Amino acid sequence: PADAASGRPGRHWRYIWTVAACIVTTLVATPMLGHFELANIVMLFLLTEVLIAVRFGRGPAILAAFLSVAAFDFFFVPPRFTLEVADLQYLVTFAVMLVVGLIAGHLTAGLRYQANVASHREARARALYEFARALSSVLQTDQIFDITRGFVERTFRAKATLLLPDDAGRLQLPAASQEGAARMLHLSVLDLGIAQWAFDHATPAGMGTDTLPGSSFFYLPLVAPMRTRGVLAIQPGNRRWVLIPEQQQQLGTFATLAAIALERVHYIEVAQDALVRMESERLRNSLLAALSHDLRTPLTSLVGLSEALAMGKPLLPPAQQDLARALHEEALRMSNLVSNLLDMARIQSGEVKLNLQWQHLEEVVGSALRASVSLLTRHEVQTRLASDLPLVHFDAVLIERVLCNLVENATKYTPPGSRIVIAADISGQYMEVAVLDNGPGLPVGQEEALFEKFARGERESATPG
Repeated sequence: PADAASGRPGRHWRYIWTVAACIVTTLVATPMLGHFELANIVMLFLLTEVLIAVRFGRGPAILAAFLSVAAFDFFFVPPRFTLEVADLQYLVTFAVMLVVGLIAGHLTAGLRYQANVASHREARARALYEFARALSSVLQTDQIFDITRGFVERTFRAKATLLLPDDAGRLQLPAASQEGAARMLHLSVLDLGIAQWAFDHATPAGMGTDTLPGSSFFYLPLVAPMRTRGVLAIQPGNRRWVLIPEQQQQLGTFATLAAIALERVHYIEVAQDALVRMESERLRNSLLAALSHDLRTPLTSLVGLSEALAMGKPLLPPAQQDLARALHEEALRMSNLVSNLLDMARIQSGEVKLNLQWQHLEEVVGSALRASVSLLTRHEVQTRLASDLPLVHFDAVLIERVLCNLVENATKYTPPGSRIVIAADISGQYMEVAVLDNGPGLPVGQEEALFEKFARGERESATPG
């Protein structure tokens, strides 16, 4: 197949053409006998040897050397038509003809080998360049899959597929289109297990390796700079090609390029997701700021009116007095919620400037409890503040807001009559402040969700609102 692909005659035909060339040279030189010296006729045979060596290589050149010596001795050296040599000086001629043929065959074989090596290197370099250029513009994983499979099949004459990990790190076959389903490799559970081993250990496995060499597939991990991105599974048409170092080196380069492309696409997707989240967050903050600002004025009026209604003269009947007081509490709670939303939007936009001052934590705790007195009517509050608390450098207004929010959260997620503890103590170079309750706590695995906006636990108490 290699000879056919290169345009040269097959192995057997080269020797047939060599014999034919020697016969033609003998026929051409025969009429020259008597008109030219034998030394000139020898030049024709030497020319034939060189041409055969250039065209067909070492083996035919050696055959041409022996045939030329035999034909020159039999047809031209007296006594003719015998292999006897009357003049021993012709033995030197025979030796020169034989040596020239052998040297020409050796040199041309070396040149041909070097030319083939250079041609193969050029083909490999061209394939790598085209593969890298094709991967440089891809933006989706499916494109990398199709490009890699196509280049491996054309370059190595082998079937190939990419195995990519899921979120749990288990390799999965990519979904194949209708066109690619016929060419998709069918891997058994054992094959997937070998591929998983290659992925977990970042080491080639399968055919031609030390790990399960009897497998019909060759598994090459796609190792990128940050992590292993998958496995390239290959089913070669000829098992011997896996043992060729140059083939393995080029295939390793293919796998590295595919891994880098997969990592680049991954980070493109991460960047796009981050951009979408940033834009969504910005839009949500803008909406919250606008909505909170528009609601703040009417809610402030509602708080004042409800308080005037509850405290006005003459006093309302007890039933209406309770309704007016409840209306005032809910309006005040709504006003605080809107203030929190507006402050949160300001914090997200970076517009908040901290008013840092050295002050006592006890004063801020007392202020927070006074602000939350309406929420603590059905709970017992206890403070455990160390007696040697130093002055702390913080923003009193914001810390008070934090404590109020934590206390309010504790009242929502604890039953009436339960105890809420506010504790503070010194731990090394830091002051630890905690709001403790006997609520259900955070669900397992959702600890990080505590710092997300609008995150809630599994259930709240029956607190109205």
